[in-house]
Order: sequence, then structure tokens, then C-alpha cells
Amino acid sequence: MEDNQQPHLDIELSEEIAEGIYSNLAIITHSQSEFVLDFIKIMPGVPKARVKSRILLTPQHAKRLVKALAENLAKFEQTNGKIKDIDTPFPMSFGGPTAQA
Repeated sequence: MEDNQQPHLDIELSEEIAEGIYSNLAIITHSQSEFVLDFIKIMPGVPKARVKSRILLTPQHAKRLVKALAENLAKFEQTNGKIKDIDTPFPMSFGGPTAQA
């Protein structure tokens, strides 16, 4: 292998995983040895939400993820304009009608 070539890694993506999971809330916790990212979907008028996906990362991988997200957000904003930052608390009602049985 030449010095300027990167090792090749084949990554497989199943159809189920390729569909993705929608999340509108992420909760991040950590211990001394790992970061836990819980991705949650909250629905309007529904008082209960489930974790849809949980990702465990080492602290080093969490730091790489933060760097990669920052780089991708910067590229996105260069192309699409600044993303509006919302400083208000996450709305639990979404402003819509509440569910009734």
C-alpha cells in the first residue's frame, strides 16, 4: 500500500437501518468511560415518549462526533444560510390541540 492511500473499509447498510429513525429530542448522559445518546420522538398531545434509538460512544468518539457535526453544520450554513437557534425551552405541547379520548 502506498503512503498516500487510506485503508479501505466496506460499510454495509441494511434496508431497515437505511430508512432511519426520526427524532426531535436527544438526551445525552455520560459516565467516566462512555457517552450515551438517546434519540426520542415526541408527538403533539401525547404525554409519553419512547427512546427510538440509543447510541453508546467512547469519550474519544464523542469528541470526534462533535467535531464532525460542527464541520457539517458549517458547510450546511454556507450553502443554505444560518440555522435559526431557538433559546426557548422545548415545547411539550407543540402548540397544537391536545389529544382527547
